[in-house]
Amino acid sequence: MSIFHFQLIAKELSITIRQVESTVELLDGGGTVPFISRYRKEVTGELDEVQITAIRDRIEQLRELDKRREAVLKSISEQGKLTPELQTAIDDAKTMSELEDIYLPYKPKRRTKATIAREKGLEPLALFLMEQNKEDLMKVAKLYVSLEKMVASPEEALAGARDIVAEMINEDKDARAKIRKLFMDTAIVSSRVMTGKEIEAQKFKDYFDWKEPIKNIPSHRLLALRRGEKEGFLLLDIQPETETAFEILSAQFVLNRTEAAEHVKVAMEDAYKRLMAPSIETDVRMGTKDVADDEAIKVFAENLKQLLLTSPMGQKNVLSIDPGFRTGCKVVVLDRQGKLLHNDVIYPEMGEAKKLLAEQTILANCAKYDIEAIAIGNGTAGRETEEFVRKLGLPESITIVMVNESGASVYSASPLAREEFPDYDVTVRGAVSIGRRLMDPLAELVKIDPKAIGVGQYQHDVDQNKLKTSLDDVVISAVNAVGVEVNTASKQLLTYVSGLGPQLAENIVKFRDENGPFKTRDSLRKVARMGDKAYEQCAGFLRIRDAIDPLDGSSVHPEAYQIVEIMAKDQNCSVSDLMKKEELRKGIDIKKYVTEKFGLPTLQDIVKELSKPGRDPREKFETFSFTTGINKMQDLRVGMKLPGIVTNVTNFGAFVDIGVHQDGLVHVSQLSDTFVSDPKTAVKVAQKVVVTVTELDIDRKRIALTMKDQTKGGMTTTGEKSRSGAGGARKETKKEPEIQGSLQDQLMALRNKFKS
Repeated sequence: MSIFHFQLIAKELSITIRQVESTVELLDGGGTVPFISRYRKEVTGELDEVQITAIRDRIEQLRELDKRREAVLKSISEQGKLTPELQTAIDDAKTMSELEDIYLPYKPKRRTKATIAREKGLEPLALFLMEQNKEDLMKVAKLYVSLEKMVASPEEALAGARDIVAEMINEDKDARAKIRKLFMDTAIVSSRVMTGKEIEAQKFKDYFDWKEPIKNIPSHRLLALRRGEKEGFLLLDIQPETETAFEILSAQFVLNRTEAAEHVKVAMEDAYKRLMAPSIETDVRMGTKDVADDEAIKVFAENLKQLLLTSPMGQKNVLSIDPGFRTGCKVVVLDRQGKLLHNDVIYPEMGEAKKLLAEQTILANCAKYDIEAIAIGNGTAGRETEEFVRKLGLPESITIVMVNESGASVYSASPLAREEFPDYDVTVRGAVSIGRRLMDPLAELVKIDPKAIGVGQYQHDVDQNKLKTSLDDVVISAVNAVGVEVNTASKQLLTYVSGLGPQLAENIVKFRDENGPFKTRDSLRKVARMGDKAYEQCAGFLRIRDAIDPLDGSSVHPEAYQIVEIMAKDQNCSVSDLMKKEELRKGIDIKKYVTEKFGLPTLQDIVKELSKPGRDPREKFETFSFTTGINKMQDLRVGMKLPGIVTNVTNFGAFVDIGVHQDGLVHVSQLSDTFVSDPKTAVKVAQKVVVTVTELDIDRKRIALTMKDQTKGGMTTTGEKSRSGAGGARKETKKEPEIQGSLQDQLMALRNKFKS
């Protein structure tokens, strides 16, 4: 049935059948989504990653449907009940629910009321009821009274017959389709608080008495209601109007105004209430949850993508601080490759003497290791630590940056961190992670479970297998879009390169450690278990800086090197010259180089890559700082205008970090002066924005923000104190003069060194 699947997918995605067929063939052959989208454009008709992923997921779904179809056909055939008409209906089923409705009457089931009635020989009476003719019903029912079969009276016989009729109605596929449509079109989602749980269920207070049409309910609200139900705080129902359901079923099954018809009506109502409604509500719950899951996963994936592609500062000597009050601030020094050189602990909030020691430590490390940037985690004591560092009088050349440390503690306690830093505790590992995130967010974040990064929406409530697949896709896409320097990349980063995986990534690192840096891409073939297919998939995404062949540092795939060499020869220059000189590239007529394998799309990509080989698609790094003096919620006032960084985007708005250890919410209605239907079109994770405080609820830790123009009236800005004025006058210490003088002399000398 593959051709029908190709036709269906082509129609759904508005592409050609040939595009679907070619893409599926590449996927089945072991091709990865990044490889196919970048290096097989001629084969797929230039489909992008989103389209290729959609084809992959849909063909897998349809194949699962086929497996179930085969199982259903086998089961019915073994029962000896498969007819040509039934087989056609099964073959034509387009969805799993449609297939299951067809199979329901033949599905082996536990003993039901109808099963027991059939055992008593009452099925002919049930069929008689369904005819709804005018015969004397009691007279007919008496024929089924049998002490041997435990049918004591005509009334008992009729009751058993109604049980059979109810099951027949419930198992009618057309009836189920109509009622399922009724549910989806008109059902109301209602919730109420569990009796006695009012106090402990306060976080679900909005849903203590809630009603909303199922066709209108947004995914995040449905997931919130389901979470409340799962945690035992809410009672949740999804039901259409019962009378409307009765009218639909009556039109199909109650065909006359006879005594038998009245019994059918009773059976019909029983069928709906006892069998059909609960069953279809379960189906609808599953179906709507699937939709809600997909939407939540989509939001999470988009946020993760933006976070992974956050601008890197690049290779710098970094002093990284993981802030803390009582336990002190963990300080580490990293070289430009992210290698740990030194670590310390300082206590700037534990008295004047320790504060002076902390100042000395920071200044000494900055001088000794030629520090170019300071990364400060944004967790507990983050703003206080930032303020302390900014008052040290460091030269302007040292950039001070607050870094989102979500998930750093997860990494620091992981087996991976223990393997990387076996001789250091979790505090040092956490500080290292913060510093490396500043240098290259992508390379560091791939070491952490995406769910621990905190950019999702009900991520623990959605289908975890779907979520993992989607997030893995995002990480793979981001890593391959940026490209990976094979001689410096970690095992974790290499794992996500197209065609590799954990084992090959480990083998590459091991080979690199034993034989030194790779000089050419082709030498990757010497890595254990690196077959032709794996090499084909990964080679274009691995970079070798300063390689023998300049193309090895670009995204040009080795399979296309020969074409570039011919281009260079035709321009009477070397490949290196072709990459350096624009006038030479302008002389290339790419149409001359079109072959059966390399068409214009690939050739255009090659020439574009030659102009900026190995270019990083991420935006240029920009410094950012929060407003000085605004460190906690109590410092906020309604009307304040503040700089912030978007930390999460949901369907109902965006969360923004304004430097007070509690993100504020910009509701979707407050994202712009113009109408915004989808927050993802207005802002993205890690984007720098300016917001205005509109509401404060310190007790519930809620901050309402707006990005609308608030310049008319009110407090328009807090202003940010200048760097030179941020320090203010220092208080005189009451510690012993000799200690104070000694430290201050050292601090003065360090400051003078910086000035010189």
